[in-house]
Amino acid sequence: MAKARIGIALGSGSARGWSHIGILEALADAGIHPDIVCGCSIGAMVGAACISGKLDPLKDWVLSLNWSEIARLLGIGFSDGGLVDGDVFSHIMAKLEINAPIESYDTPFAAIATDLATGREIWLREGPIHKAARASMAMPGVFTPAKHGKDWLLDGGLVNPVPVSVCRALGADIIIAVNLNSDLLKKRRGSHGKHHEQLSKDMEPSKLEALLQKVPAGFRHSISQMVPELVSAPSPAPGYFDVLANAINIMQDHITRSRLAGEPPDVMLHPRLSHMGLFDYQNAAEAIREGRKCVARALPDLETLVR
Repeated sequence: MAKARIGIALGSGSARGWSHIGILEALADAGIHPDIVCGCSIGAMVGAACISGKLDPLKDWVLSLNWSEIARLLGIGFSDGGLVDGDVFSHIMAKLEINAPIESYDTPFAAIATDLATGREIWLREGPIHKAARASMAMPGVFTPAKHGKDWLLDGGLVNPVPVSVCRALGADIIIAVNLNSDLLKKRRGSHGKHHEQLSKDMEPSKLEALLQKVPAGFRHSISQMVPELVSAPSPAPGYFDVLANAINIMQDHITRSRLAGEPPDVMLHPRLSHMGLFDYQNAAEAIREGRKCVARALPDLETLVR
């Protein structure tokens, strides 16, 4: 009998996605090696490092980050369809030598993105892997869209935040999924990380309307429906990044619940990182530790499933 093929779906979740590194390390320690890797947003970046054999260099880099370095890298400025030039991620990946064509790797891989014009889900399975991951990470209103042929692509979290369906389509028999956003809406508004408050001080209220103009028409109504609920909360009034993070969290939570109801994985991993904010990339050590812990919590189920 042929060995069951294991797929892993690495979900979106911005800085919380550094926990994917700890998850992949802990799975390897347990003798569980994915045969198929699919990633969305930050999950695409970490998944690309995994199949490239560059998880350790990526880990070393993220552990070196501090807030001043992050601010320098991001070079925040409201232009060109987003606050931050999304190419910063592809440049970093290229420096880490995570840049070969996807089709050249032995492990099947897909990065999930969203067509800006149509809202259609796009599976990136060919071409330079760092450019595919960069497109998958183009969070609307934060990172600039990615040019792909004649099209512009946005973050895959808008359509398929935890790509279980893609793993299955690529031939996975057993699917392990990582949902980074499962407990975000249980916490109180405004706990998205102290750096959001600092960044928000420089944002005028009019930027919120500008944000809504930077997302696809198909998603703009959904976000505009969410924002009044968020900005009407008790004082202190939410800043730009509080509103942005909450809107994205609400949207992705609804989409994830809907997708996973019809496409459940065999094992779902839930890192407990709801206190980490959108740009808390400097908290990599904590996220990686929690990634390892969440595998330990699920290890009995994982071992039963794969053996």
